[in-house]
Amino acid sequence: MAAIADPTEMQVQEIIDRWGGEQSFVIEMLQDVQQSARYLPKPALHQISQATDVPMAQLYHLATFYKAFSLEPRGQHVVRVCQGTACHVQGGVRVMEACCRHLDIEPGGTTPDRKFSVEPVQCLGCCGLAAVMTVEDDLYGHVKSVRVPKILDKYTRAAAGEEVAAS
Repeated sequence: MAAIADPTEMQVQEIIDRWGGEQSFVIEMLQDVQQSARYLPKPALHQISQATDVPMAQLYHLATFYKAFSLEPRGQHVVRVCQGTACHVQGGVRVMEACCRHLDIEPGGTTPDRKFSVEPVQCLGCCGLAAVMTVEDDLYGHVKSVRVPKILDKYTRAAAGEEVAAS
């Protein structure tokens, strides 16, 4: 899979045009940019602001209010590690440390190639499976730190086009 790149001015204009450049569809425009770039680049926000007459302050308000948006680049694979009470007791902190160590990033960070981001979360809603982590929509329960490299390598191999067995 090719590296994720910021959208070009033309690509952002296509998104704006798809929504008729209407202020009432600015959230949908932001969603489309977020989906293509995995974050909201400042030039894209400026372009949307100019095209829709929505002030930058309002766009920043939307971008920081909704958890689905990010002003920092996110990876192709977003890893979320539960830090809630049950997961904390069952080693969630060690799972987070193992993820960050394996990917050589800090919590909340993204790898330089934008393949992975690691985000601590307060609860994933499945305390009976603690410690829990997700990679995209895949949920992993009863995770121990020693299992983290195998879980993450599965996604690295899949991105490289290798056949990956379910774990």
